[in-house]
Amino acid sequence: MEVLQAVSNRRSHREYQDTQLPEEVLDRILTAALESPSARNRQPWHFTVVQDAQLIQEVHDAAAEAGRGGSPRFADPAFQMFYHAPTVIFLFAEADNPWAPVDCGIAVENIALAAEGLGVGSVILGLPKPAFFGEKAAALKAKLRCPEGYDFVIAVSLGYAADERPAHEKHPEKITRIP
Repeated sequence: MEVLQAVSNRRSHREYQDTQLPEEVLDRILTAALESPSARNRQPWHFTVVQDAQLIQEVHDAAAEAGRGGSPRFADPAFQMFYHAPTVIFLFAEADNPWAPVDCGIAVENIALAAEGLGVGSVILGLPKPAFFGEKAAALKAKLRCPEGYDFVIAVSLGYAADERPAHEKHPEKITRIP
């Protein structure tokens, strides 16, 4: 798939088939993550791939507990922030690097576009963040093998989409051109 077509086709999917990604597909997505550019080529990230539904649910529960006031979606007992995707990649970054969150943003978009190009759905998520600042933060970071001195930045759910999402409305008025 051409890059511009992948950008145009990519959607944030919120329903997934109960089918795990083949290793070769996941490897190609992770290679795209590692090929992401970063400030001064520091590559300040760490990617933790989780395919254990129980651990994914544990992160959801910790975020719901720690950040209940942050999102009204947690009030719905049917809500699961990872949308029951079979694979979630957690991106952690060097805590002392001011450019690391931007670099992780670039990497997570590489992940999402690579997934799209391989026929895999995705949704990029900041909502897990309260889990990594609540009571269970240290235990979760240990379970997710977050390196010392790194903090959670963003996550992405991956799986074969089980929903159809329309393209979002575009707002060309948000572009200013200065000749």
